[in-house]
Amino acid sequence: MIPVEQRLLTDLREGDQKAFEELFARYSRQLFQFSLNFLKSKEAAEDIVQETFVRIWDNRMQVRTDGSFQAYLFTIALNAIRKHFNRLSKSKEIRFNVLTDLLDETAAPDERNDFQFVMDKLDEFIAAMPETRRAVFVKKKLEGKSLREIADEMNFTTKSAEYHITQAMKFLKAEFEKLQIKGIIFYYLFIR
Repeated sequence: MIPVEQRLLTDLREGDQKAFEELFARYSRQLFQFSLNFLKSKEAAEDIVQETFVRIWDNRMQVRTDGSFQAYLFTIALNAIRKHFNRLSKSKEIRFNVLTDLLDETAAPDERNDFQFVMDKLDEFIAAMPETRRAVFVKKKLEGKSLREIADEMNFTTKSAEYHITQAMKFLKAEFEKLQIKGIIFYYLFIR
């Protein structure tokens, strides 16, 4: 008699949706708890679970039926968690560099140009962008993706991605100029 998990994995490899759903039901809670322990955010943990199972489905033909599926699953999740932390780290590093250079360049920054103010305003301005434009901007400037990658992910042309970046940069430049925050911040936001 074939063990249940091995049968499910064999069915999964053949594209059986019910087998996939059963594997999800068996492991999603454990995977969520595992992710939550690292990320301390329910939303981020849910994203990791979803990303992991999407990857399982997309690569179902490579899933081994003779190994530990749980170990395979948790390895994928751990890699997704690492990527999540790398994205956060890169975003914080860019934001810190913006502030450092801005303050170095300003002879006597007034209170409203301090780090938290600038970062809060940046977050506020990004949040105020139309949804698609904001998504393209975040993918390009904070996640470091190419225009081609963004266009592929969002199902439009590289010209459309480029247009959204250009419009986002114009918007941010105008908003920061209203606050009289100029100089190096634009180098980090728009040129890098």
